[in-house]
Amino acid sequence: MEGNSSQAFKTIIIDNIKYKTTLTKKFMARKTYEPVDYNKVYSFIPGTIRKVFVKEGDRVKQGTNLLELEAMKMVNNIAAPIDGVVARINVKTGDLVAKNFLLIELN
Repeated sequence: MEGNSSQAFKTIIIDNIKYKTTLTKKFMARKTYEPVDYNKVYSFIPGTIRKVFVKEGDRVKQGTNLLELEAMKMVNNIAAPIDGVVARINVKTGDLVAKNFLLIELN
């Protein structure tokens, strides 16, 4: 096996057979898995905050509308994924947000 001398060989085992391989730069730079944190509400698309329905300290039930996010001429209602208390609101009406922006934190 020939490989780039700057890359180290890795051993993998499949069906009790050992193989030596190198890992690509893309594989090594991949984002590591993180379990979903339901206490944090992120934007799923870039857009504009049209209305915030809750304030910090409010107790919310799962499914309660937290805010409206307008994206691509559509208004999306963002609902609470769990029961909890609104710990922090990181946006206000009129804010432009990017995809995966932390909108609201629950406790």
